[in-house]
Amino acid sequence: MGYTTKAQLIKRKKSEQWYINLTSALPQAMDFERGERVEWFIEDRATLVLRRLSTPPLPVGKAKKGGSKGRTPASSKTAGAPSGTSVATRGRKP
Repeated sequence: MGYTTKAQLIKRKKSEQWYINLTSALPQAMDFERGERVEWFIEDRATLVLRRLSTPPLPVGKAKKGGSKGRTPASSKTAGAPSGTSVATRGRKP
């Protein structure tokens, strides 16, 4: 499930500034601290990556969720499938 937001443009006489706000669900889920520094880069025209400059340790008693580091949702759907085999057809006879 994803969260949607709008890109907002503020035009001034000599400049433009774009804002894309994050819903509170993201920083809360990732345990962000106020003033924490992040960097962003463009992976492709559809993907903007936001990365923490330093990742704090997990709080005591909080289990790590999710899959392996570096796997994207698209790659995790077909992880383990033989080359040329989709998840939907895996295990079925042709």
